[in-house]
Amino acid sequence: MTEIRGKTAVITGAASGIGRATALALAREGARVAAVDVDREGLAETAAQIARAGGQVSTYLVDVASRDAVHAFAQEIESAFGGADIVINNAGVAQVARVEELSFEDFEWLMNIDFWGVVYGTKAFLPQLRAKGEGHIVNVSSVFGLFAVPTQAAYNSAKFAVRGFTEALRHEMRGSGIVVSCVHPGGIKTNIMRNARFLQSVQQTVREEAATGFDRLARTTPERAADVIISGIRKNKGRILIGTDAKILDIIQRLMPASYGSILFRGRTGIGALTENEAAER
Repeated sequence: MTEIRGKTAVITGAASGIGRATALALAREGARVAAVDVDREGLAETAAQIARAGGQVSTYLVDVASRDAVHAFAQEIESAFGGADIVINNAGVAQVARVEELSFEDFEWLMNIDFWGVVYGTKAFLPQLRAKGEGHIVNVSSVFGLFAVPTQAAYNSAKFAVRGFTEALRHEMRGSGIVVSCVHPGGIKTNIMRNARFLQSVQQTVREEAATGFDRLARTTPERAADVIISGIRKNKGRILIGTDAKILDIIQRLMPASYGSILFRGRTGIGALTENEAAER
């Protein structure tokens, strides 16, 4: 069981959504929280909420897509706290585009944050956990790291990659005292789709439909997601599924690995297809 009280917990993407909720939950559990993001105002609000709750928090403006910045940040944590004990690589962005229309620049932008940000965070802090002989690395993938969705090729690529990277690391760390968890949230009520990068050719109405469809699909609050993550950390779970939707979709993909698309999308494309199918099934 991973102990949280009195430990130093690093969490990226802490300015909003799952990141903020998890930072608050960690602070309530008695951890010293190092909250990381590029959103200065959002990060300040996270810190203010933790302070009002009586928790310990320090904030850091770090671009997780920069290897040098992440490693410099890790050195700060080592100097200030003697190293991290729990590292949660959570920061992520979304991209909506068909493969034929997806530019290499947009693909690289998403991969640099959603995948390389996880790799940099893991590699930067792993030596600190090794030196302590214990610790916990939590990498946040997605339900889209379990199955693929039209218009989400870049996001799927990053989240499948996070899953593979994290599972390989978990096998490597067996018996080391370092626990490695991969998190697969289903639909969480955050602003990730409203803040997603869309192709310029996509009409505003389509963007709103995608955001609205995601809002309907997202049934789990960030606070509930944080509770599940904290529980998974405590129990040393290697795989953490968040939400009934994630569990159901995981089963569907396992049962029909080649044909789940015909069930989930029924000829439609995009996030909204999942919502329309759910409405038809209800």
